[in-house]
Amino acid sequence: MQFKGTTILALRRKGEAVIGGDGQVTLGDMIVKGQARKIRKLYKGKILVGFAGSAADAMTLFDRFEAKLEEYKGQLARSAIELAKDWRMDRALRRLEAMLVAIDEKSLLLISGSGDVIEPEHEVVGIGSGGGYAMAAGRALLANSKLAGEDIVRRSLEVAAGLCVYTNDQITVETLKQKK
Repeated sequence: MQFKGTTILALRRKGEAVIGGDGQVTLGDMIVKGQARKIRKLYKGKILVGFAGSAADAMTLFDRFEAKLEEYKGQLARSAIELAKDWRMDRALRRLEAMLVAIDEKSLLLISGSGDVIEPEHEVVGIGSGGGYAMAAGRALLANSKLAGEDIVRRSLEVAAGLCVYTNDQITVETLKQKK
């Protein structure tokens, strides 16, 4: 499932968990907002989550996901699996049109309404209309540069903004650094 109107990129690098997103909101072929925040800190600031798709649907999912994180004491994988089960089984949730990417110090997960909870192989994942462009740039920069994770996310989203008409260059980036 691919959503138009956003780009989210998350990656893990050298003890950092980083997620970023563009700020563009579109309705059909019209830009209605340029500086939306599509990423959130959840569970005491220990988990970062980004969404692609309908904003109202994503807010519903953020609330449900945060409740799962509380219920399972911040266990990202367990909370994601339980959310995906509910999302797939509940009639109202099944109609939601959004995808989530969640990341903490240990895990990076893609969560979808079809019941998918996927841990990407290459420590990077992109979603939304520009997600493929951002992910390709992110993978190349991870493999061929010494840039910090935050810089890789920002540069990758800039690449996506230059290619995808549904992605702009108003970028928000959040980082979790591994505690020593």
